[in-house]
Amino acid sequence: MSHFSIAGLQLNLPCGDNIALIGAEIIKTKKRFPWLNMIVLSELASFGPEKKYASELPNDAERFYCQLAKEHDIWLIPGSLYEQVGDEIFNTSSVINNQGEVIERYRKIYPFTPYEQGISAGKDFVVFDVPQGKIGVAICYDLWFPEVARQMICMGAEVLIYPTLTGTIDRPLEVTLAQSTAITNQSYVITVNAVGDLGYGQSVVVGPEGNIIYQAGSSSEIIPIEVDFSLVRRNRERGLHGLGQPLKSFRDNSVNFTCYKKSSEKISNNCNELNKLGQLEIPK
Repeated sequence: MSHFSIAGLQLNLPCGDNIALIGAEIIKTKKRFPWLNMIVLSELASFGPEKKYASELPNDAERFYCQLAKEHDIWLIPGSLYEQVGDEIFNTSSVINNQGEVIERYRKIYPFTPYEQGISAGKDFVVFDVPQGKIGVAICYDLWFPEVARQMICMGAEVLIYPTLTGTIDRPLEVTLAQSTAITNQSYVITVNAVGDLGYGQSVVVGPEGNIIYQAGSSSEIIPIEVDFSLVRRNRERGLHGLGQPLKSFRDNSVNFTCYKKSSEKISNNCNELNKLGQLEIPK
């Protein structure tokens, strides 16, 4: 069997402790769709975007989700929360299997600088195994950087999941980015946003042929879908519509992209034009 069922929960979650509300929604969703294998929530779902809730992991919230996953035989990516590590804070997503075990933690590589202030950047990519295939996880603004997706794909990811928190007018652009990421990587792309005061919704599921399987509106929704890993593999082998095979072309091309070679302080001299840009700061 190559199918794996995932539900995105697009919820209206305020700033504050949302753990009980999220728990109730997970239980309700699993009861309504008992065939689900995984449930995914939006970025910073547990407490919202206030850094005062940052704490070391594992914490009570993560342990709660672990118990919930075990009791209901469900994989969970409960969005993300702020993780305290010494003097640093990271935006971190936990990956919890259906035995209630944290198998991975992903720290957002591209915090939404300069608006997401005081958040350190993660350095490690996360791709994990489910019985049917491999799934990669990143967070929100990471979608804007094609290198993040391509690295996960090179690690074997066939489905890319992005917990997201976008309450700004660029959400339609992110939908386009999700579609283009799916096309260029011949993979499923799932981005789960919040609604209400913090998010504009429009969560989206894109198939490995670039087709939008479902796009949510701007209210609370449960988004249950089934991914087919064999469809990903067939597209990668035969090409999109039997045509472009971008992953094979990327693998086989001998070009060395020198713009990715960084010196100790700045992007290398091969990218001097970027070094001419001003500081990364909020426009005045």
